[in-house]
Amino acid sequence: MSDDLCTYDVADGVAVLSFNRPESMNGMTGNMEVAYFERLLQAQEDRQVRVIVVTGKGRAFCPGADLAHRPGPDDHPLPNETIARTTPLDIAKPMIAAINGACAGAGLAYALQCDLRFTVAGAKFTTAFARRGLIAEYGVAWLLNQIVGRAVAADLLLSARVLRSDEAEELGLVNRVVASDELMDTVMTYATNLAVNVSPASMATIKHQLNTEVDMTAHEALANAEELMTESHAGSDVGEGIASFLERRPVAFPSLGEGTTFGWMDD
Repeated sequence: MSDDLCTYDVADGVAVLSFNRPESMNGMTGNMEVAYFERLLQAQEDRQVRVIVVTGKGRAFCPGADLAHRPGPDDHPLPNETIARTTPLDIAKPMIAAINGACAGAGLAYALQCDLRFTVAGAKFTTAFARRGLIAEYGVAWLLNQIVGRAVAADLLLSARVLRSDEAEELGLVNRVVASDELMDTVMTYATNLAVNVSPASMATIKHQLNTEVDMTAHEALANAEELMTESHAGSDVGEGIASFLERRPVAFPSLGEGTTFGWMDD
């Protein structure tokens, strides 16, 4: 399988992963899904990487499965059966989707699995599944429910209607809409700011809280946060954060796993 199906570029602590089938609008195949997941795992282990950006080559992000693609005998099926399809949810580093065009079906799922979503003006979004006789695949029902609420999730899933980027922003589906020629500069500026100024251990733990505290009561979430706070105070990152502030110098947090550690990281 060619690594070219999902390219990998790192600069200033940010890894950019790009779906790379522009001739097919980045229609998803089993091989490209495996390549993407392999790149995510690579970024997770890469000490240089603190933030991950996911985007597409050409005019589209990913319009879902490539329905015209006919896999060969040695190709992976879609969904793939080699790497766990929950892999994007288990990445501890912040993930930002830079949505450069059409985003539908499995492609929308990949975007929703990111922590933040920036999109170009005019991009089209749709869940698509119900209009193909499918169910809400890739955990999209849970993700939409958490991100935009049940009523909006029900609308988008049951109707599978197409919406544009401006409505996606109004609904809270995306964080920001920018001009097409400003997308990557905007995303990279945001991502680099995280990579340079924010504790990797803090970002990983905040992601963990967002993913796990949703099922807790308010009292349970507060108690969990206090346990994590105690662990953070015992680690090195708090000392560095305070010292850099008092000394009026740039902060120098260590890579994930080399600074403050938390009990949840061993689970």
